[in-house]
Amino acid sequence: MTRRFFLKIIHWTMLPLLIWFVLMQPSDVVPLGLFQFHSVLALIFVSITLIWTAMHLRKGLASRPGPKLPPWARVLHQIMHKTIIWGLFTVAVTGFLLGLSSAVLLKAGGFLPIAPPMDWKEMNAFVGTFHIIQFYLLAAFVAFHAGFHIWRHVKLRDNALRIMVPKFAHRWL
Repeated sequence: MTRRFFLKIIHWTMLPLLIWFVLMQPSDVVPLGLFQFHSVLALIFVSITLIWTAMHLRKGLASRPGPKLPPWARVLHQIMHKTIIWGLFTVAVTGFLLGLSSAVLLKAGGFLPIAPPMDWKEMNAFVGTFHIIQFYLLAAFVAFHAGFHIWRHVKLRDNALRIMVPKFAHRWL
């Protein structure tokens, strides 16, 4: 499996997970009896995030700005991709800090202890608020990122979407 193919898998696995977490909060899933499912998705999300971050640390960005991009967009291209990778990583870190500052032992996926609970109420409240704000800011940034690549594909006609879209979907681009 090539690195680019693996990144496509990561990219398209993260998108529905990101959408799920934008739409569903723990307070939404508990009454539906879906908290365990939500927790498993969070574990998958964090695992993929850590893999993606490790790949970035090892080999850098896989994407390069296209030749049709103006200079400002070339700079923005790199900033966007690094912001998403490091933004996902910091969401995972603040999730860990939520577990660490909690009064009870939290288990990702219902079986993997996140951190020993230290019962730091004020820190837990702060980290919880920060975690939510940073996640929604990152989700908005991801939407901007998608818009940027759609703009490239449509306005510059550089086939930017074909790079990350699976081949079966190329006929619609």
